[in-house]
Amino acid sequence: MGKFTGVLLASDFDNTIVDTASSFRGGQDMPAPSARTLEALDYFMGNGGAFTVATGRALASFQRLVDGVPMNVPAVLCNGAALYDFRTGEYLETNMLDREACRRAQVMLDAHPAVAVEAYHIGNVIHAVHPNDITRHHEHITHVGVTEAPSLMAVPVPLGKLMFEGEHGELETIRDWFTAQGWAGEYELIFSDPTLLEMTALGANKGAMVLRLAERLGIGREHIYCAGDESNDLSMLAVAAEGFAPANCAPAVRQSGATIVSDAAHAALADIIGILDKRYG
Repeated sequence: MGKFTGVLLASDFDNTIVDTASSFRGGQDMPAPSARTLEALDYFMGNGGAFTVATGRALASFQRLVDGVPMNVPAVLCNGAALYDFRTGEYLETNMLDREACRRAQVMLDAHPAVAVEAYHIGNVIHAVHPNDITRHHEHITHVGVTEAPSLMAVPVPLGKLMFEGEHGELETIRDWFTAQGWAGEYELIFSDPTLLEMTALGANKGAMVLRLAERLGIGREHIYCAGDESNDLSMLAVAAEGFAPANCAPAVRQSGATIVSDAAHAALADIIGILDKRYG
């Protein structure tokens, strides 16, 4: 037991726990979480707090990082399509895309050949159709290679998510096309970066899966806190008792009313735990 017993803190990883944006732009290796961040997490969990990462990354790209990011409860992966327990090596909950989603997405790939898509299979394999420069940069950052496929119809299902990679204008066209077909009510379509449009099954978002995790842990919403920097984090910021965002966050996150702390390069997570320390002191 400790002051944070019954408190859940869920944080996005990229550009919230660590600054990966500068690495992505410059083709450099991703930095590790700062010593101040790790010290704060150790203090939070050591005093009874439950900490998890809620990331858009799939198992394949987050698995290699997990040893450097201390967590004591299951992680939210693929933007909320899965809840994965790294201690037991098993998926606890999933909400996946099917073959029909692949067929529909392939229509857009055929119409926009410069756009790539990464398909995240539950079996820990990432496939890519039309890989482009953004795909290659993403491979460098994640240190996980993609397996090329001629089309999404050749990719095995179920899939945690599809991630379209291209110029922002083309990705907006793809998003709007799905809406025009009347399919927006069947999927979550959200930007995690101006060049990345993520597609998951309806209800597969970070907020919904954080609530499922909290239910498993017996933690009420009044003690859920979330942190994130991009539009794909808005759903979990909305379900939290208080949402936090690093100073480097996207305008939509800043406008959501999230509490702004220091940026990802300066241990934003440590600032958040400092605020909670006073609240639960």
